Amino acid sequence: MKDSPLICLPGQRLCLCDKVHTSGQGTYERQGYIYSQLAGYVDIVEKDGLKVIEVHSKGEQTVVPGQGDIVTAQVNIITHQYCKCFIKCVGNTVLRRPFRAVIRREDVRATDKDKVEIYKSFRPGDIILARVLPITEAHTYQLTTAENELGVVIAHSEHGHRMVPISWTEMQCPKTFVKELRKVAKVVPENVNQNLLKAKPE
Repeated sequence: MKDSPLICLPGQRLCLCDKVHTSGQGTYERQGYIYSQLAGYVDIVEKDGLKVIEVHSKGEQTVVPGQGDIVTAQVNIITHQYCKCFIKCVGNTVLRRPFRAVIRREDVRATDKDKVEIYKSFRPGDIILARVLPITEAHTYQLTTAENELGVVIAHSEHGHRMVPISWTEMQCPKTFVKELRKVAKVVPENVNQNLLKAKPE
């Protein structure tokens, strides 16, 4: 690894995660090992006496969601146990390609987790703000909306009208006045990418 760059693939195990080696950009830790998060070149960065294992993309540098990042995502599929979505933005940066992500039922709200029902929190096509949790699987990010500022920021009614939030748990169609249940974000931030405001369910 020191003499020539090591090329790796997503999900490839790189080395032990111990007192000397730690996970950095483009990698994640699972069960005591460091794995690559993307295809690219392995780099070892010396920092504070540690060897930080990083992986950099072979082509142009692209933003990769990291633990703790606030992301904008679009809901794709909902089940009783989880919600599948695609991460479209990290912070203010629009991604070149979306990343798959999952919000588990227990990560939707901070309280009354056992009472959460996914279909009362999200619907396919919703635009949400969420925070990235520690990575435990190679190809899927886990997200949480268990903060007041996180949750649904843009939703459309069955007739295609953009709904407005009327409480923490409801949004309403301004044309038909029909109310729908959602896990509503406290504030609609200005940094939600404008291109996503017109997003349609995929």
